[in-house]
Amino acid sequence: MSLSPDLTLTPATHKDVPVVFDLIKSLAAYEKLSHEVTGTTQQLEQALFGDRTYAEAILARWQGQPVGFALFFHNFSTFLAQPGLYLEDLFVLPDYRGKGIGKALLCHLADLAVERGCGRLEWSVLDWNQPAIDFYQHMGATVLPDWRVCRVTGDGLTHLAKVKPMN
Repeated sequence: MSLSPDLTLTPATHKDVPVVFDLIKSLAAYEKLSHEVTGTTQQLEQALFGDRTYAEAILARWQGQPVGFALFFHNFSTFLAQPGLYLEDLFVLPDYRGKGIGKALLCHLADLAVERGCGRLEWSVLDWNQPAIDFYQHMGATVLPDWRVCRVTGDGLTHLAKVKPMN
C-alpha cells in the first residue's frame, strides 16, 4: 500500500523477519524492557510463517527504509460474539515520528479489522507512555481505566499447567 511518495505499508514477508525482529528490539529498548526479549528471529519466523501462524506483521518503510511495524493477531469477544484484532506492538523509530507513520499503521489495522468483520481493535499501552496514550486518544481510542493485564509466564505457566483444580 502506498500512502505518500515516502511511505509504504506492506505485509511482512519471510525476508523481512530479521528487520521486524530488529524493530522489536528497538521497541524493547525504548520501553526499557530489552532484558525481556528472549525470543529469536527463528521463533518469530515460525510464529509468522510456520505451519500454524499465530500473528501477522505490517512493515512501514519511509523512502524504502524500514522504520516501523505493527504486529497483531485475531482474538475473540464473547460479548460481541465477533472476532477482533489485537495489536501486540506498534512502533516507529524515534527519528521518523511525527510523519504520520503510526497513524497510517493504526488506520491500516482498523481497515483490516473492518474488512475481516471484526468488532474490535484493541491493544495495551504502558501507563508511563503519555505520548502514546495521547496519540491513541487523539485517534479515537478509549483507554480503559478499570482493566489490568494479567500474565503467567515461564515457571509460573509450567506450574499452573500442572495444578489439579479439584485437589
